[in-house]
Amino acid sequence: MSEELYRQLQGRLDSYSLGFPATETGIEIAILKKLFSQQDAQMFLCLSPGLEDPASLAQRLGRPTGEVTAELEDMASRGLLFRLRKGETARYAAVPFMHGLLEFQVKRLDPEVIALLEQYFEQGLHRAIAGVNGLFLRTVPIGKSITPEHHVAAFEDAHAILAKNELIVVAECFCRKEKNLQGEGCQKPLEACFMFGSMARYYLDNRMGRQVDVAEAIQILERAQEEGLVTQPGTAQNPAGMCNCCGDCCGVLMAIKKHPKPAEIVFSNHQAAVTCASCSGCELCLERCQMDAITMTSAGTAEIDLDRCIGCGLCVPTCATEAIRLVAKPETKRRTPPETSREQMMQMKQERDRSR
Repeated sequence: MSEELYRQLQGRLDSYSLGFPATETGIEIAILKKLFSQQDAQMFLCLSPGLEDPASLAQRLGRPTGEVTAELEDMASRGLLFRLRKGETARYAAVPFMHGLLEFQVKRLDPEVIALLEQYFEQGLHRAIAGVNGLFLRTVPIGKSITPEHHVAAFEDAHAILAKNELIVVAECFCRKEKNLQGEGCQKPLEACFMFGSMARYYLDNRMGRQVDVAEAIQILERAQEEGLVTQPGTAQNPAGMCNCCGDCCGVLMAIKKHPKPAEIVFSNHQAAVTCASCSGCELCLERCQMDAITMTSAGTAEIDLDRCIGCGLCVPTCATEAIRLVAKPETKRRTPPETSREQMMQMKQERDRSR
């Protein structure tokens, strides 16, 4: 019964977001058993991604409302459910593995969980991340890589994304924290992930982050970019969050990096270009690139592999001779992100269905 219950839970999670695929070793079941008791698993399976109040759920289950409320609140406090509070009322919903269960464990990481997650990434999760065609997170160019005469759409401007959100919470990066605890971290800024709206409220309520104003958020963003982190908001035009990621630690970038042509599976409308005559051959751009998209020619100048360039712009501001610039992709290769997170989730499911 126990194995069947956790397999049902795995199947449910696999239907959400970028999925939670089964592996030959069953490592995903070991992760679920570490996070969920059997009672937790049964409750999770009674919920959907749609928010529901405890009274209506209790009525469906034929259980006392107080008992159900206490169970839901306990699970939400452990990052096993999403909770939205408004005044004195609270509603609860099931969450995907990413972004959801995984990131919600940022304050509860232990060596056993870390080891299981590392194995799962290699055995199956990296393929799931790469398989949604950039619909989970998208890459936006850092501000200093765009020349003043070339404006970008608001949904591609990280400063504009921050400025339009009334509630901003900054949290520790789950991926870098996990690597740091293993002694393998890159030592880049840990507090670099932003949450907005109801997701920000959940992070605040569970003490997983702190509220910042727009000015401080921009300072954190700019420091992250100076340190060589790739800015990746959720793919929706109005994202629930925005990460600043590195190729050494970030599960999404690591999965993309494994692909022979990262540019094909990243949602990005820009790419780097080099003016060879201006290149001094300093090789600073090689260190900044998270996708190994830059090499040096026999003549000692930088060369961009457009199959690997994800258009983050990190290589641009450190080029002393201004030989590298960020340019818009050809019109036929540009994409407009879905307007809402709901539309984003629907497109992700459609993409996964096509790839199966």
